[in-house]
Amino acid sequence: MSRNNRRMWPVWLVLMATVTFAALPLPDWLQPVRPPLAAMAVIYWSMMWPQRFGLGSAWFVGLFLDILQGALLGQHAIALAAVAYLTLKFHLQIRIFPLWQLTVTVFSLLAINSLILLLIDGYAGNPLGGLARWSQVLTGAILWPLVMGLMDRLRESLKSQDRTIL
Repeated sequence: MSRNNRRMWPVWLVLMATVTFAALPLPDWLQPVRPPLAAMAVIYWSMMWPQRFGLGSAWFVGLFLDILQGALLGQHAIALAAVAYLTLKFHLQIRIFPLWQLTVTVFSLLAINSLILLLIDGYAGNPLGGLARWSQVLTGAILWPLVMGLMDRLRESLKSQDRTIL
């Protein structure tokens, strides 16, 4: 197994766990506050590891999410690829933001993700989701510092493992 593959499998495991979480059934009262963890993970890895995680990876995660949720095929793939593109385009600027500004930026990216999904649902004639779609964006922004801290720990442990292998 090459060194790059050794470094990437935990990232893909986290991504698949976030997609699986999005497909798990929740009680009706908890559904409106389900955080968009897959989109948050795509934003994080696009921002922090742009040389390893890009548009193709975001597209694949979106297709997997579409399949698990039974959504219109390509719906989440387009939305996550757009969010990944914006994150990749500005990743050098975003990375140096203070946490509060980064959280506002992630809120904006999650809102763009939801807006794209809303537009696709509207064109397809699917129910639009109402307020629950936007409360999930707010929940994602509130949880961003915690999610970022967990992903930072994973990234740092991968870096330290990589140094010990060399």
